[in-house]
Amino acid sequence: MSNPEIARRVRTGAFHSNVHDLGQGAPVLLIHGSGPGVSAWANWRLVMPALAQTRRAIAPDMVGFGFTDRPHGIAYDMDAWVQQAIDLMDELDIERADVIGNSFGGALSLALAIRAPQRVRRLVLMGSVGVPFPITPGLDAVWGYTPSFENMRRITDVFAYDRTLVTDELAQLRYEASIQPGFQESFGAMFPAPRQRWVDAMASPEAAIRALPHETLLVHGREDQVIPLATSLTLADWIPNSQLHVFGHCGHWTQIEHTARFTRLVGDFLAEAD
Repeated sequence: MSNPEIARRVRTGAFHSNVHDLGQGAPVLLIHGSGPGVSAWANWRLVMPALAQTRRAIAPDMVGFGFTDRPHGIAYDMDAWVQQAIDLMDELDIERADVIGNSFGGALSLALAIRAPQRVRRLVLMGSVGVPFPITPGLDAVWGYTPSFENMRRITDVFAYDRTLVTDELAQLRYEASIQPGFQESFGAMFPAPRQRWVDAMASPEAAIRALPHETLLVHGREDQVIPLATSLTLADWIPNSQLHVFGHCGHWTQIEHTARFTRLVGDFLAEAD
């Protein structure tokens, strides 16, 4: 049986990335979060088909995650991730794309827009990191994950507001994903304790965020236990051309807990002409 998480291999600099590439039209780059065993497919499996009806949806596994190569000696940091995104766009001959970032992927999307503003048209930041905040117990637990079904069950419970989404089957799937060869080794090396420093390392400078010219949609779950709503309130204050949509009865998984409303909101925002 083929694994839906594995898509096409695309050269990104010195290594190959696992990239989902669906649909045709204006390109939108989707960047996943940083949970254990995460992949682009796990994050965006419900969103990609909807976006791909009218656009070209491109979702890579960022280096250190999923089925992208894990080059020996690479530093898992914002410089490497931003460069990977730029290399991917270059390889696919994409001059400019809309960018949707989830959590860790939001911090990366923000950094990409700051460092290469001409490559980004519009930004969607969902439950985003990227500004300073005291690390939550939820995020500390996610980044401190060690592989076991019980630990994965506890973490998935933190992600969702709707407990019916957090089944033993889901936890088992994510646990099995987290123990594939190389996955935990890179994940464990990425966010060692004390973990506040990784929140700080992902933050972009306030002045650079305030100078962003891009139209930006901020999306956050009101009951998010992983990334506090306060981060999106800060981003809404700092980014001049921003709007904020808060989903009630929603944790950190907006795109999974409120898929139809999320894709409609994002689709309408991206369909607007500049």
